[in-house]
Amino acid sequence: MNASFYNYPSKQKSWPIYEEMESVGELLHPLDNIGGFDVRPGFYQMNGAYQVDEGVSFTVSSHGATSCTLLLFRPMANEPYARLRIPESYKIGNTYSILVFGLKAEDFEYAYQMDGPNDPSKGLRFDKNKILLDPYAKAVTGQRKWGERPEGGEDFVYKARVVESSFDWGKYKNLNHKFEDLVIYELHVRGFTKDKSSGVQGGGTFEGLRQKIPYLKDLGINAVELMPIFEFDEMESARVVDGEQLYNYWGYNTVSFFAPNTSYAYHQEHNHEGDELKRLIRELKENGIEVILDVVFNHTAEGNEMGPSFCFKGIDNNIYYMLTPDGYYYNFSGCGNVLNCNHPVVRRFIVDCLRHWAVEYRVDGFRFDLASILGRDQNGAPMENPPILESLAFDSILGDMKLIAEAWDAGGLYQVGSFPSWNRWAEWNGRYRDDMRSFLKGDNGVAGRAITRITGSSDMYDPESRGYSASVNFLTCHDGFTLYDLYSYNTKHNEKNGWNNTDGDNNGLSWNCGVEGDTDDPKVLELRRRLVKNAFAALLCSRGPAMFLAGDEFCNTQFGNNNAYCQDNIISWLDWTRLEKFQEIHDFVRFMIHFRAEHPILRRDTEPAACGLPSISIHNGEPNRNYTDYNSHLIGIMYAGRNAENTDDDMIFYGMNAYWEPLEMMLPPLPAEFHWKLAVNTYCEYQDGADFAAQTEFQGNCIRVPERSTVVLLAERFQ
Repeated sequence: MNASFYNYPSKQKSWPIYEEMESVGELLHPLDNIGGFDVRPGFYQMNGAYQVDEGVSFTVSSHGATSCTLLLFRPMANEPYARLRIPESYKIGNTYSILVFGLKAEDFEYAYQMDGPNDPSKGLRFDKNKILLDPYAKAVTGQRKWGERPEGGEDFVYKARVVESSFDWGKYKNLNHKFEDLVIYELHVRGFTKDKSSGVQGGGTFEGLRQKIPYLKDLGINAVELMPIFEFDEMESARVVDGEQLYNYWGYNTVSFFAPNTSYAYHQEHNHEGDELKRLIRELKENGIEVILDVVFNHTAEGNEMGPSFCFKGIDNNIYYMLTPDGYYYNFSGCGNVLNCNHPVVRRFIVDCLRHWAVEYRVDGFRFDLASILGRDQNGAPMENPPILESLAFDSILGDMKLIAEAWDAGGLYQVGSFPSWNRWAEWNGRYRDDMRSFLKGDNGVAGRAITRITGSSDMYDPESRGYSASVNFLTCHDGFTLYDLYSYNTKHNEKNGWNNTDGDNNGLSWNCGVEGDTDDPKVLELRRRLVKNAFAALLCSRGPAMFLAGDEFCNTQFGNNNAYCQDNIISWLDWTRLEKFQEIHDFVRFMIHFRAEHPILRRDTEPAACGLPSISIHNGEPNRNYTDYNSHLIGIMYAGRNAENTDDDMIFYGMNAYWEPLEMMLPPLPAEFHWKLAVNTYCEYQDGADFAAQTEFQGNCIRVPERSTVVLLAERFQ
């Protein structure tokens, strides 16, 4: 066997290729010459392009193509310097594979052209003149600089690079935090540090985020959820509104599923694309923070029949997309097309993609945008046991990945509480968001639902079978108001998006506290701060994993815009000057995160309390009053159990008064050796570094809960 076989795996750390190379054995030598290039069949089982000592192997599959041509480009060139039509004899089944001798990854870029039938009414859109991106491309050229169109304003001609996978992870070990112990921090890589107030070098990049890791660690979160970081086209639908350049800023329009967004890299990474992201992930993990990727498998950037054809449309349009009987595109995503996720070819593609991110980037989980689409069949009908969801739930490589579904889609399929799970899938709990928003702002008739949400949504997720890991509790995310805006605006203000304020959610369950938007009224400002603290107290005292939007901990604002998908400016960027202005909120959030970490009974069931108290009990105004009515605004929840690190009983009482007047709360009795100590009172006046309950006194088991305030009490042994 050629000695080069043994060298390759150590460079690429890719054992499946090594196995296939072993099977080739001594036969790795040219068999043909095409266009002046020595070639032979490549590695059929490895989709994409891979460097070996002898050259580069290219593998791509199409069920409908009648021919496939490999295009080779000089770096940054518009025209190929070589066109290699892959011989029919190099095709096995539906897979074309060719090894081109003498190629070096740094010297070229590549793409494909495929010929075949063109009949859009039957879903066939082959065009031998279209330049097609490799679906398995590990790096995409042309979009290194954010916000730049190709010369002449034409659509991008996407080409791929071969990436050398030589990143050293060292003695890597998964953190494997328990799902219900997570405090997830959702952020946009660019917006997190793009504003100069972030104080980092390389703002708006993976490197800029890496420099903020000490801040994240100090805050106490233990997971970040990164909004889309796959290569996407921010120039899709780019336009100017009132003199402001708008983009497809959020990134929910994937161009390439295996490639990181090159414009998010601060350093030039030619043929090493992804290394900066890997350094970020490694350092986050070294600081105890898991990484969850927001992934978009419901649609692609190719759009509908009016959109560009640069990848799947030209490879197997009728396989990769859901099509109507006359060849048009279903649009359950609201973005022009829908991936046909339960077709065996697409299913394998998705599994391969997620395995790639799990192995090459060592991420800890995935949040699936509009995940209900993944449960539809080729005609769009919901399936009882969707094959793709089951495949991901039981995949061996993805076995310890966190799988989180946004359990609805733009076609009206809403599956919160009923998403197919196999006890592996968690859900963004949209009902938690809505019920808690309603209760926290003082609505009537929702107190009972709020108690159910805080205690784990047992009406939706049976704790006996699902535990407390199924419901990802949240009040805010990228989609909607920030937490500060939730209490500063009654209605959305999306005028700057250019759609006459018709876009975005019309029912955000917000309240402006009496004044719409900015105000100097100290009473309004104090009330808004208290409501923000109430929201965080509720979220972090709720059973199950918690999630909040980056910047909420220092009252970041989007100025009332609740659909800032196109705003690449201070509307979407975090304004870090507000950290000093709202230090009180930041310190409170940090306090609550650490308080939650110290008391597992807030997140899940623990060992039963030795004193016999139940894990959860309800005391709405008086001990064991567990019912509510339409006018109820005062709720009380007691948690009891034992800490793993401490054999002593742990008991916590959470009380919330959403009414506009103070109300009396009778606390539940404790075992004789314990008494209640106030740990949190959101009505307290802030003092830098002070105990958040130090200013409040109460007698015995009765406490007066101020209007629109939260109290949290901790059982303490008598000295």
